[in-house]
Amino acid sequence: MDGVGILTSAAFLGIGDFADVVWAPLSAWIMTKMYKGNAGKIAGAVTFIEEILPVSDIIPSFTLMWLYTYVFSKKEVEAKEEESDIIDIT
Repeated sequence: MDGVGILTSAAFLGIGDFADVVWAPLSAWIMTKMYKGNAGKIAGAVTFIEEILPVSDIIPSFTLMWLYTYVFSKKEVEAKEEESDIIDIT
């Protein structure tokens, strides 16, 4: 999805900014559908702002959200599970 955002700006020379106006809300909607709850809503808003601003298309918002969801949050969950195993003395 990050590549699509970059390509819409690069592929339509001269109307790249207009393409961003179309792509920004679409990418925000896609992000909210990919990630449920507050995380998806926040990521959708950040993606919209990132796509609508000029020159910020190089920020890989979809990739960053994927890393947050499946790499960083997973470590937090594992740490909490280990902590609960230590505390639970039943």
